[in-house]
Amino acid sequence: MTLPASDADARFERAIDRWFRDRMRLEPAIASFVGVHEHDGRLPSASREAIDERVDFWRAAVSEMERFSADDLTPSHSLDRDLLVHEGRLALHELTQRRTWAGRSNAAEEIGDALFPLFTRDFAPFPERLERIAERLEGAPALLNEAKTRLTHPVALWIRIDLESGESLPSFLEVILAAARSERCPDALLSRLSSAVNATRKALEEHGEWLRTDVLPRATADWRAGPEQFEEIVRLRELMANGDEILAVGEGILADERAARAATSQELDPTLSPEEVADLVKNDHPTSFGDALEEYRRSMDAARRFVIDHDLATMPADDSLVVIETPSYLRHLIPFAAYYDPPRFDPRPTGTYIVTPPATPEMMREHCYASISNTSVHEAYPGHHLQLASARTNPSLVRVISTAAEFTEGWAFYCERTMKEQGFDDTPKHRYIQHTDAIWRATRIVLDVKLHRHQIDFEDAIEYMIEQTGFERPAALAEVKRYTFTPSYQLSYLFGRHLIDRLKADVERAQGSGFSLKAFHDTLIYGGTMPVSYARRHFMGLPS
Repeated sequence: MTLPASDADARFERAIDRWFRDRMRLEPAIASFVGVHEHDGRLPSASREAIDERVDFWRAAVSEMERFSADDLTPSHSLDRDLLVHEGRLALHELTQRRTWAGRSNAAEEIGDALFPLFTRDFAPFPERLERIAERLEGAPALLNEAKTRLTHPVALWIRIDLESGESLPSFLEVILAAARSERCPDALLSRLSSAVNATRKALEEHGEWLRTDVLPRATADWRAGPEQFEEIVRLRELMANGDEILAVGEGILADERAARAATSQELDPTLSPEEVADLVKNDHPTSFGDALEEYRRSMDAARRFVIDHDLATMPADDSLVVIETPSYLRHLIPFAAYYDPPRFDPRPTGTYIVTPPATPEMMREHCYASISNTSVHEAYPGHHLQLASARTNPSLVRVISTAAEFTEGWAFYCERTMKEQGFDDTPKHRYIQHTDAIWRATRIVLDVKLHRHQIDFEDAIEYMIEQTGFERPAALAEVKRYTFTPSYQLSYLFGRHLIDRLKADVERAQGSGFSLKAFHDTLIYGGTMPVSYARRHFMGLPS
C-alpha cells in the first residue's frame, strides 16, 4: 500500500535535496565517488575553517531533521530522517570530540582519493577526465598548505603514516601521466597535466619535510580513544551492545573459529603440525601477481554465477565490476584487497575491486587460491559489491552516502560463511581459509576494543595479530596502523555478522514457513546501507 504524500513529506524532500547539494559542495571528492560531477575540478578544503564549516553543516542538518515529526512522514522518509540524525551525531562526534583531523595531516590521501574516481571510472572521455584531474592537482599545493592549519595535536604514529602516503602518491601520479601519454592526449593537456604533477610532487616533498622536521618532534598526542570515548562511539553507532559485550562476542568467536580450523586441519592432513597445514594451503598460489589478478577475476565470476544459480539474491540490472591493482598511495594501508562501490549517478555505474601486489615474495602466499576465493566472496559476490550495487538503486538520497560499517562489513563477512553453507568452494582448503579469516576478524574485535581502552599497546597488538592469524609482519603492521585512527570500525566485520545472524533468526521466527533466504537477502541489500538496528525496520513486526 502506498501512502499519499503529505505536506511534511514534500518539505522533507526539499530539505534532503538541499542537504545533499550542500554536502556535495563541501565534499567534492565524495561527490565524484557517487557520480555528481559538477565539482570534479575541485579539491575539498583542508583548512581549520573548513572543519568549522562542516560542524555548522551537520548541526544545521540535525536541527532541521529534528523539526520533522516521524508521525507526519511516510515510513521511508521517517527512516531517512532518523538515519540522517544518526549520521549527523556521529559526524559531529568525530569533528568536535574525537578530532582525528587535529592529529594527522591526511593531505596526501585526500588528494589521492580525489583523483582515484576520475582516473579509474569511465564516466566521460579520458581527456575530459584528465582535464579535471589537472584542475584538482593544480589545487593540491594549496590543500597541503591548508592542512597545516588544522594539525594542532599531532600523533607521531599518524604523522609517520602521512609521510608514507606522501612518499607513495607520486608513483600514482606517474601512472596517470603515463596513461595520458599512451592515449596520445593533446599536447596542451599533457603539458598542463605534467606541470600540475611536478608542482604537486614538489609540494608533497615540502610538506613531508615540514612533517619530518617540524611536526614529528612535537607529536605527543595519544591516538587512543580512551575507555569513555570508545564507549560513546559504540553508543552513537547504535550497535545494540556495549564494549564489554562486543569484546565477549569477539573472544568467544575467536575460540570457536580456532577450534573449527583445528578440525579442518585434521581433514587436510592429521599428520601435519598447524604450521605445516598453513604452508600446505598458502603455498598453493599463482606464480605471479598478474596470474593472481586473473584468478581474482575468474573467482569473482564463479561466485556471481553461483549466487544466480542457487537463487541467493537478485542481481541489479546494470551490474558491473572491475578488478585492478591497488593504487600505490594506498598500499601501505591496504595489505590485501578493498572495494569501492559503483557511483549512484554515473550512466555506467561500475564497482572497483582493488588488490594489493605483495610487498615481499613471502606475501604472495596471502594470494593463495583458497584465499582468493574467500576474498572474492567478501569483496565482490555476494559481498560488498552486490550489497552496495543493490543499495545504489534505492531512491533515498540519504542512503546514497550513509555509512554503517557493521552492515557493509558484517554483510560481506556473513556472505563468506553463507556461501560455504550453500556449497560454494566447500573444500577443506577453502574452509581452512574461511576459518582463518574469521580468526582474523575476531582478532580485530579484540584489538579494536583493547587498543582504544588502553588494554594493549601497539607493538603487543602486532605480535598478537601475528600469533592469532599467522600474518607476515608487514601485513600485521599495516593492519594495526589502521586500527589506531578508526576506533570501532574494525570490530564491525565479525560483530556485524553477529548482528545480521540475530536479525535473520528473528525474521525466521516471525515468518515461520514463509521465510525465504533470497527475500531476506534482497530486503536487506536493496533497502540501502544503514545500521543493522535500522535495517530491522524493513521487516514488519520485529522488536527494534
